[in-house]
Amino acid sequence: MPDASAPEVKKCAVRPRHAASLIVVRETRKGPEMLMGMRGFRHRFMPNVLVFPGGRVDRGDHRAPFATPLRDETRALLERSAPARLAQSLALAAARELEEETGLTLAARPGAPPELDGLYYLCRAVTPPSQHMRFNARFLVVGADRVTGTLAGSGELEALRYHAMDEVFGQTLAGITCEVLHNLQRFLAMSDDERATRTLVPINRRDRWYME
Repeated sequence: MPDASAPEVKKCAVRPRHAASLIVVRETRKGPEMLMGMRGFRHRFMPNVLVFPGGRVDRGDHRAPFATPLRDETRALLERSAPARLAQSLALAAARELEEETGLTLAARPGAPPELDGLYYLCRAVTPPSQHMRFNARFLVVGADRVTGTLAGSGELEALRYHAMDEVFGQTLAGITCEVLHNLQRFLAMSDDERATRTLVPINRRDRWYME
């Protein structure tokens, strides 16, 4: 029988870590394709599902060099929910994770700092408080024409390749990845002017979408 006099222990929600994912989009005659890979079964977070390259912001991302800065509209959108330094670090984390996990880079040549002016901010998703691992993840988009290098994974993501939009929905996906893909479809349908003049982006918090 429980001890009624014992104090109730309240579980505190884990604070979400800042993270960034980069969606590399390749245009083909049949439509857009996205670079994705499968997280292995040994991963603690979202094992055995297809994901975009990405990960948490590291300390080194706050001081990493870059060749070109974020475009003004991308920076402005990121800074709606992040200080200026963090906004820059999110972009650098996305570039670093892309190179670590896929062998591709945003740099103009091997060893050079990444060029960030091709990045667009798509949406944000915060892992629900009920989860033991939480991330405050920003999803960025870049055209395949802005990346260089040879596709060669580090082993963190398996079966790396470009997936057609109609094909990817038939794969094993996390629910939030499906929602991000729907947001990507809407983004890709926009004109260049519409993308450049956006003032709000979708955010998922507590499993609900709204604009911020």
